[in-house]
Amino acid sequence: METLSGVVERITFCNEENGFTVIKVKSKGFSELVTVVGNLAAVNVGATVKVRGEWKVDSKYGRQFNAVEYYETVPATVAGIEKYLGSGLIKGIGPVYSKKIVRKFKEDTIRIIEEEPDRLSEVEGIGPKRLEMIKNAWQEQKEIKNVMLFLQGNGVSTAYAVKIYKAYGNESISVVKSNPYKLADDIWGIGFKTADKIARHLGYDKNSFERCRSGILYVLNELVNEGHCYAGKTQLIEEAGKMLEIDRDLIDSTICRMIDQGAVIADVGDSIYLPPFYYSEVGVARRIKEILSVKSFYNSFSLDRVLEQVQRECRVKYDDVQLEAIKTAAKSKFMVLTGGPGTGKTTTTLGIIRVFQKISAKVLLAAPTGRAAKRLSETTGMEAKTIHRLLEYKPPDGYKKNEDNPLDCDVVIIDETSMVDIILMYNLLKAVPDHAIVILVGDADQLPSVGAGNILKDTIESGIVSVIRLTRIFRQALDSTIITNAHKINNGQFPALKGRKKDDFFFIEEEEPEKIVEIIKGLCTSRLPSYYKVDPVRDIQVLSPMQRGEIGTSNLNLALQEALNPSDVCIKYGGTIYKLKDKVMQVKNNYEKNVFNGDIGIITRIDQEDKVVTISFDENEVEYDVTELDEVVLAYATTIHKSQGSEFDIVVAPIATQHYIMLKRNLLYTCVTRAKRAIVLVGTKKAIAIAVSNNKTQKRNTMLAERLRV
Repeated sequence: METLSGVVERITFCNEENGFTVIKVKSKGFSELVTVVGNLAAVNVGATVKVRGEWKVDSKYGRQFNAVEYYETVPATVAGIEKYLGSGLIKGIGPVYSKKIVRKFKEDTIRIIEEEPDRLSEVEGIGPKRLEMIKNAWQEQKEIKNVMLFLQGNGVSTAYAVKIYKAYGNESISVVKSNPYKLADDIWGIGFKTADKIARHLGYDKNSFERCRSGILYVLNELVNEGHCYAGKTQLIEEAGKMLEIDRDLIDSTICRMIDQGAVIADVGDSIYLPPFYYSEVGVARRIKEILSVKSFYNSFSLDRVLEQVQRECRVKYDDVQLEAIKTAAKSKFMVLTGGPGTGKTTTTLGIIRVFQKISAKVLLAAPTGRAAKRLSETTGMEAKTIHRLLEYKPPDGYKKNEDNPLDCDVVIIDETSMVDIILMYNLLKAVPDHAIVILVGDADQLPSVGAGNILKDTIESGIVSVIRLTRIFRQALDSTIITNAHKINNGQFPALKGRKKDDFFFIEEEEPEKIVEIIKGLCTSRLPSYYKVDPVRDIQVLSPMQRGEIGTSNLNLALQEALNPSDVCIKYGGTIYKLKDKVMQVKNNYEKNVFNGDIGIITRIDQEDKVVTISFDENEVEYDVTELDEVVLAYATTIHKSQGSEFDIVVAPIATQHYIMLKRNLLYTCVTRAKRAIVLVGTKKAIAIAVSNNKTQKRNTMLAERLRV
C-alpha cells in the first residue's frame, strides 16, 4: 500500500449511514487537488491527514486514492488552522470566530485551545458563556471522534456517535462494549438492528439472553408503533424468531424470564404487554368505570327551558338528534359524540357548552394538538388547551395535574379524540375528578391515533357509555363537494370527480409517478397560490399515503423544498438539508420542548456558529441543537396518518396504484376531510376505486372494550 499526506481542502460527499466519504486533499508533489475516497467520516476540513491505500481509476470520476486507513493531525499553518476551526468542528466557533481567534493567536491557536483555553476570552466577542461552550465542545469533539472511529470499525453509522457520547460521556466505548444492546434501550433513533450489528462485530453469542431480550423488546416496540397495545405470545415468538434467526424455544424461555423480571407483563389470552401500555389500558378502563359510578350533578333543572334559552340566544334551531345529544350530555357521566364532516358536531358541542354554562357548571376544553385546540377555541369562543397543557406537563416532573391534584372542573370536553392514544388518555382520566362529566368528541370513521390504542372506537364498542352519532348532513354543508364526497367515500360509494370551477374537490388523472410529481409541484408553486391567493408553504399541504417511493413523502419533500424554498441559509444533518423557512414536522414526543409527534412548524433561524436551529410551532419558538434534528422531518409533504386532527386550507394528494398496500377507505376519507377550501387528488380512478372498496381496517391489539365490559 502507498501513503499520501496532505491538507483536507473540502469534503465533497459524506454518507453518514456507512461513513463513506469523498475528500479533496492538497498534497505536496501534485499540482491539482487529489480525490481520496473511503471510510473517512470523522475527518475535518483543514486537517492534515496521512492516508494509507492504493490508487484506482474510476470509470466515471477518474483517478482516485482509495483509503484503507488514515491518521489525522491538527494543521500547522495559520490558513489551515482557520479553515479547520471554521469547518463546524467545534460548537461556538464558526467562520467568523475562527478568523478572530487565529488573527489573535496565529500558529499558537491549537495549543492555546488545548492548554490555555481561558485565554480565548481575550478575543473580542468571546464572553464567559461562549468560552465555556468552546471548552466543552473541544473536549467533546475529541471524545466523539474516538466514538466515531469505534463505530466505523464496527460497521455502524458514525452519525450515532454524538448521541452515544451525549448518553454515556467518556464511558461511551466501554458501555457499548460491555452491552451493545443497551443502546437500543437508552437512545432514541438507535434500534435493535444497529445494536445487533455492533454486537456481531464484537463477537457476541447470537443466542445470548441480552440479544434475545433486546430483539423481543424491539418487536414489541415495532407493534406499538403500528398502534397495538400488546402482542399475542405466539405472534411475538414468531416475529422475534424470524428476525433473530434463533430457536423458538429460546425465545419462549426468554419471554418467561422477562415476565419474572417485570420487563414485560403477561395478561389474559396469552397477551404480552410492555408495562406502560398495560397499566394505561387497565387504568383507562378503571377510570371510566369510576367516573360512571358517581352520580351526575345534573338534578332536575328544567332542561327544556334552558335549551329554549340557548337556542334563542345563539339563534340556532337544533334538530332532534342534536337535542338528544345535548340532553344526553347533561344527564350522562361519560358520553361520546361522533359524526362526519358537515353533520353539526361543532354546533352540537357549542350547544352542550352553553347548557352547562347556564347551570353554572365549570367546563374545560382540550384537544390532542395545538392546531386542534386553536380551532376548538375559535369555534367555541372559549379557551381550549392541548391535553398536555391542560394537565400542566412540566419535564422532568411529569403531569402536575393527576389523581392527587385533579382538574378543577365539572365537565371536560375533548375534541378530535380519534387522535388520542392510550397513554395520554390514561394521564388525562387520572386528573379528571370522579364527579365530573366527560364528553369525547370525534369522527370514529377516521384513521385511529398514531400512538397505540383505539380509544374512540373501543369506547363506543364497549356499550357501557352513552353514544350519539350524528348522520344528517346540513343544507349549507351540502354545497361542499369535499363534504358530500367524504360521505360517499365513507359509505363505499365512488366520489364525484368532475369538478367545476366553483367546486372545492378536483381530480387530475395521471398514471406516471414522475409526471404526478411535476403536476404536484406546479399546483403548489403557481396554480393554487395564484387562484386562491394563499401562501404555498403555510396554506397548502401535500398528503401522501406512504413515505417511500417516487410519490411518497420523502421524495415529494425534496422536490417541493427545491421548488418552494430558494434560501441558501441551511444546515445539514443526517443526510437532510434543512433550510431557513423550511416547513418541518416533529416526529417524536419531546416533553422538554413541549412539542409532540405530528406538530408542524417553520424554521425561523439557523445559527451556523452555534449549530442551533430555531423552529416556530404556532406561537411556541423552540431551539434544536443540530444533533437533535433527527426529531424533525421536512413537511411540505406528510403522510395522511400524520395529518390527523389538522385542517389545511388546501390539500393536494397523490393517489396511485403504487400505494396499493395503503389504499383503504378510512385513509382516503381522512385525507379528504383534512381540506377546508379545496382538495386536489392527482392519480388514477383505479386507485380511488381500490381505496373506496377496501373497508378492511387493520385490527389493533387492544383490550379496552373487553376491560370496560367486565
